[in-house]
Order: sequence, then C-alpha cells, then structure tokens
Amino acid sequence: MKSYAIFEAKNRLSELVAAVQNGDEITITRHGTPVARLVAMDSANPPLEGQAQSVQAQMQVLADLGLTISPLLDVKDAIQTGRD
Repeated sequence: MKSYAIFEAKNRLSELVAAVQNGDEITITRHGTPVARLVAMDSANPPLEGQAQSVQAQMQVLADLGLTISPLLDVKDAIQTGRD
C-alpha cells in the first residue's frame, strides 16, 4: 500500500484515482499520521447506508445557499452575508 501526504495527494489526485482503479490502495497522511484510505468502489465496498441521501441533502443546502446570495454583492459583503 502506497502512502502520500495530503498536499501531494491533492496535486496527484487523478493519478491516484487511476492507481486505485487498477487495484492499489492509497493511504493519505497528515503530518505523517494516516488520516484516510483511498480504495476502489465495488460490491465489496458499497457506500454506507444513507450516505447517498446525506450527500444529496447537503448538495441541496449548498444550492439553496447559492440562491440567497445576490450577484450584486462584492466579495466582502458576500462573505459577511455567509456569516450571518
């Protein structure tokens, strides 16, 4: 199993996904400590129950948030609106 620091994994994500599709498992570390494992999706690794619905709900929250921000706001005002 190969191991990559988070920064390197971010910069090589496409390459790492291709490696995982070919059967590799990748460990991602932060400051030398393993924090995540990148593995292929297949019948042996199904998504967690309810995970798809949770992701869909969060995507809807983000979409709704996008509708509430006026395109006429400058960046400073948009940031403040997001904090309110």
